[in-house]
Amino acid sequence: MNNYNERIALLSEMISFSVVDGRLHEREYLFLSMIAEELQVKNDDFKNLFHQEEYPIVIKSEFERVQQFYRLALLMHCDGVLHEREQNKIHEIGINMGLNPHAIKRVLKAMETSPTKMVSAEFLLEVFQEQLN
Repeated sequence: MNNYNERIALLSEMISFSVVDGRLHEREYLFLSMIAEELQVKNDDFKNLFHQEEYPIVIKSEFERVQQFYRLALLMHCDGVLHEREQNKIHEIGINMGLNPHAIKRVLKAMETSPTKMVSAEFLLEVFQEQLN
């Protein structure tokens, strides 16, 4: 992710998703701040995103779309409570990203059954690559 505005937009999408259950949990905020740091987003810009509307962007790269989907899935599990609204929204987001619905379901199911709520990068990419063949 080279463009600063693209990184801001991705983070904005994550912030918007984090409050879909009506509340921003402290662990979700900490996770978002780690992502902001990873994306090299300035702290002031990060804080301002909580007071702005989301400006969606189209992610062109399949790899970046899968990566963003996985970030959102991690965020969904961050507070330890899986809300129905979060599940519905992440499916909608994944489909709007152009990701395969079957792959979305497989990844989310694997995350749900994992004790750490994470999956390996190899598994993640394999599931989405399978759908391309």
